Amino acid sequence: MCDYSLHGVLNRPARIGDKLLSTNFANSFTRGFTAVEDSKVAVCLRPGTELAFEEDVLFEHVFRRLMPRFGFGKTGQRVARFRQINLDRPDMHHDALEFPDGKIVLVTRLCSGQHATVLQLPASAQPAEHPELAKETKADLRDESIDAA
Repeated sequence: MCDYSLHGVLNRPARIGDKLLSTNFANSFTRGFTAVEDSKVAVCLRPGTELAFEEDVLFEHVFRRLMPRFGFGKTGQRVARFRQINLDRPDMHHDALEFPDGKIVLVTRLCSGQHATVLQLPASAQPAEHPELAKETKADLRDESIDAA
């Protein structure tokens, strides 16, 4: 998904193996991901997408530049799963990364220029069965269980 603030930006869905770059988008007040080879198109992630970063992930923190040795804005993590938060609040950003230690960072707070690779996409929903076939199958199973008794 791309956050509401990226709806005015050209975008495409993520694919396994995509090389991504965290970036600021022109004509938008948010950050997100682009493909390394095409920085004008936002790459949208679905909840559950797993990313591996080249370096420990950094995010904007008010004290990050003032006191760098204290580690403000550093996650100490290189792997994250994309998720959405605050869905009940339409006025807030929703796109976030969840790290193995449970920390959650909004994508819009990521420092620009970080490289990541899409490791895995979430499993897609299985197509629904044809309703008539589903009824027949259930009836067949019921008949077989009666015969077995």
